[in-house]
Amino acid sequence: MRAYERFLNYVKIHTTSDEDSQDTPSSKRQFDLGNLLVQELEKLGVSDVRMDDKCYVYGKIPAAKGMEQVPALGFIAHMDTAPDYSGQHVMPQIINDYNGEDVNLGESGQVLSAKTFPHLKKLKGRTLITSDGTTLLGADDKAGIAAIMTMAEEILNEKMPHGTICIGFTPDEEIGRGADHFDIENFGADFAYTVDGGAENEIEYENFNAACAAAAIRGLSVHPGSSKNTMINASLVAMEFNAMLPFGDTPRNTEGYEGFFHLCDMKGNVSEASLEYIIRDHDASMFEARLNTMRHIEKLLNEKYGSGTVTLTIQEQYRNMKEKIEPCMHLIENAKKAVLSIGLTPVTVPIRGGTDGARLSYMGLPCPNLGTGGYGFHGPFEHITAEGMDASVKILKEIVRLYTE
Repeated sequence: MRAYERFLNYVKIHTTSDEDSQDTPSSKRQFDLGNLLVQELEKLGVSDVRMDDKCYVYGKIPAAKGMEQVPALGFIAHMDTAPDYSGQHVMPQIINDYNGEDVNLGESGQVLSAKTFPHLKKLKGRTLITSDGTTLLGADDKAGIAAIMTMAEEILNEKMPHGTICIGFTPDEEIGRGADHFDIENFGADFAYTVDGGAENEIEYENFNAACAAAAIRGLSVHPGSSKNTMINASLVAMEFNAMLPFGDTPRNTEGYEGFFHLCDMKGNVSEASLEYIIRDHDASMFEARLNTMRHIEKLLNEKYGSGTVTLTIQEQYRNMKEKIEPCMHLIENAKKAVLSIGLTPVTVPIRGGTDGARLSYMGLPCPNLGTGGYGFHGPFEHITAEGMDASVKILKEIVRLYTE
């Protein structure tokens, strides 16, 4: 079975995580996919297949005879889809021999535009898979699951030489909790890769340092006709807080290694207001500077309007995995060789976000990220090609082979 055929089965299952839930998994529907994957792994002949009460799925392919000393490699993908956009009732469109032009997404009125997504021209002639415009597609990261499953099937069927292969599927990655309960010890890998990236030739081992911040603002409401030097309008203080951040440091204006402040949500009236941000930067010192900038704004506004007007809460989320991968650069070199082996040019790019691998690397399992062949994640313009997924499978198999040398 080709990877895209598996993928089309997986996207039918609603697995959106719930950032308002404190349970693990955050949505019980993730068990639906987990149960299917357990059955499929067992049918393929994978050993030690299990799913725990937190919805983590594990399996293992024991080393081939004579390969017991080869490093044990792990391959990890996540089952949930992002809560940014609906992941229910996904209806994929399959376009054979795609012409590289704009694509109407079903009857939604949405158009996958070649102008907005210029890489579409390079996908001409492939089998393009999109959503119908009313949901996301689910390539992030059901494409990664499909690639790992297909790799496992082909390795077992072809009886190719391999060391121990450890397989893991996680819940709740999209809300930053995918590594919370990952059983590294019993997983059994010496090194691992998440399969959760974009273009099939991309290799990622640098990600943002990340934090979220909430500013709670307490106002003082009095009659506007007699409020001279008395009223503190919480909504206006919130606007002032945001205006004191660097104007150009937003996601719209940044790329590559450039960091940002991202205002995700704001609410308010005269009496109270709130601002919610995520803060990102690849450089550790710049990241600390960004956090200190927000703390300084809190201090200035409290000096201006009175103590307790602004209460800032910052919570760190994850750190750049680069320092944990650099001692294990064979992971990156072998990934590059694998990409080259199928006729593609490897590209190392910084992740403008995070993956389970970032946290797993700090938990003791070095874990860079590989591409799935997908694009436009987290919304209705998400798309992938069958050929890109095939390439991802070939790269995974070649990495396994390289470690047997």
